[in-house]
Amino acid sequence: MSAESSGAASSGTAPPVAGAHRRPWRGAFPAVAAVLVLFLAASSAPSPIYVIYQQQWRFTAWVLTVVFALYVVGLLASLLVVGALSDHLGRRPVLAAAIGLEAVALVLFLVAGDVLVLSAARVLQGVATGAATTALSATLVDLEPRQARVRAGVVTSVAPLTGLALGAVGSGVLVEFGPAPTRLVYALLLGGVALAAVVVALLPETSPRRPGALASLRPRVAMPAHLRADIVPLVPVMIATWALAGMYLSLGPSVAAELLGLRSHLIGGVVVTSLAGTAAFAVALLRSRPASSLLAPATAMLGLGTSTSLAGVAGGLVWLAAAGTVVAGIGFGASVLATFGTFARIARPHERGAVFALANIISYLGNSVPAVLGGIAVTALGLRSATMIYALVIAVITFSALVLRLNRPRPRCRMAAVACD
Repeated sequence: MSAESSGAASSGTAPPVAGAHRRPWRGAFPAVAAVLVLFLAASSAPSPIYVIYQQQWRFTAWVLTVVFALYVVGLLASLLVVGALSDHLGRRPVLAAAIGLEAVALVLFLVAGDVLVLSAARVLQGVATGAATTALSATLVDLEPRQARVRAGVVTSVAPLTGLALGAVGSGVLVEFGPAPTRLVYALLLGGVALAAVVVALLPETSPRRPGALASLRPRVAMPAHLRADIVPLVPVMIATWALAGMYLSLGPSVAAELLGLRSHLIGGVVVTSLAGTAAFAVALLRSRPASSLLAPATAMLGLGTSTSLAGVAGGLVWLAAAGTVVAGIGFGASVLATFGTFARIARPHERGAVFALANIISYLGNSVPAVLGGIAVTALGLRSATMIYALVIAVITFSALVLRLNRPRPRCRMAAVACD
């Protein structure tokens, strides 16, 4: 789900006009789902390579996390500005532009020889991913078979996390066992992007043009007063969830190599995959559960997993750190379902775009700002101390949110159309 998967829910997609477009070809739905996985896989592919960049170019940990955060900045800006553009211009033009921008970013990765070029590549990749994921999510809703009306929601929930997991572990394999460790993965991803371009070229347009394209570029963010009591308690959980993801994606491979002695670059990918892959599995397993029933267990699992991983790193116990990561991954996936499911449940139709924009901002600020602060702390205090503090803060926030959740009075039903927790 996350910001990527919320695009379909918040886009206000209108069904295509009957007869206005050619019928989709057999396999169009899974092909679009594969393109969504590809974009997210490309976004996590640099994670196992960061350690190599750091060794070759001799930059500090805070620079590494800034590079990571630049991707989030580009992604968030894209989600907020062009998130609804495909509703006005059509899906195919937006997807074509996103694919072209992703190709440019991958070429920059291929030729990167310093942090400046790497940073530019990450910003462009963030913009491309934000534009693509919202349009792809909406396209999946458009193509959804009538007899399987929940399929698009499941795919847009699972595909982003699956892509993150596959990109990290696939990159780790290529870096460890293939030639040109800082080049090969990007060359292969360029080939995948070329195939994605073919998919979009063959795809029928599922959303007719309509006026308002320029107006749709204005970001709309809101916390309606009548939703404040429901949204505010979610904020600590969302921050802790996405701060944990930011730590794994930016510093995870370095922690595995330097603190746990796992020098294989493949392990760097496995670290990310253990979190994101488990989260994807949790989303698929728990997708039919009500959001209100998931929030407390998700928070507990997130805190327990983070604390266990912290104990494993502190004691140099790989198995304990790995077990904690899996538990945290379950909490991560359940938390994404619970928080974004709550946003979807409580927001009225005319509020959803602005409310989901707020959810995106909370999630991605929680993803990037703590990661940058963690990188600064690594430079000042060392990797071990900074990692301990980072994970401990996440655990404290998580358990505090759990206590507040368990002690929260049951809300009164404000509207007949909105179910109470």
